[in-house]
Amino acid sequence: MENVTLNVQGMSCGHCVKAVETSVGALAGVQEVKVDLADAKVIVAFDESSVTVDQIKETIDEQGYDVV
Repeated sequence: MENVTLNVQGMSCGHCVKAVETSVGALAGVQEVKVDLADAKVIVAFDESSVTVDQIKETIDEQGYDVV
């Protein structure tokens, strides 16, 4: 199991949290997603044999948020 913390800009409300947690959580291999609005971070626990960090970043980007 791998853990990654991503800096994500543009999240500001509960809808943002739900959009990111739902979309990233739907990826195969993702075990847990936590959004920290105050720190603009997304913490993801995932199986690196099923999903890559780049796929997670792309999914967040598709929701309209910038991974920096």
